[in-house]
Amino acid sequence: DVDLVVGHLAHLLPIRDTIVLRCHPLELERRLARARRGSARERADNVIAEATDAILFEAIETGGRVWEIDTTGLDPDAVARRVAGRIARRGPSRYGRVDWLSDPAVTEELLRLGP
Repeated sequence: DVDLVVGHLAHLLPIRDTIVLRCHPLELERRLARARRGSARERADNVIAEATDAILFEAIETGGRVWEIDTTGLDPDAVARRVAGRIARRGPSRYGRVDWLSDPAVTEELLRLGP
């Protein structure tokens, strides 16, 4: 039996397991700009949150199992397949493999975006 909650506030609900969808910050910035989602400051805040693992840390704080899925370069169908596969497999938590800050282009972009 699986109940699925999707959204930026899902970590505030009493849930057992969390799948955090990740995206390379520079690709995220392009996606948000192309979709004209939010103001420039809101887009920058999203990029900063992704680069610094903010949502991942919030998910870990829930105490449940946490998995990351890197969606960089994937279309929505491929992402859905990976999510479905993770739900089917379950298993122990698996996170910490995504490290955007090791990419010099990301740290350069963070400096450009500023506080």
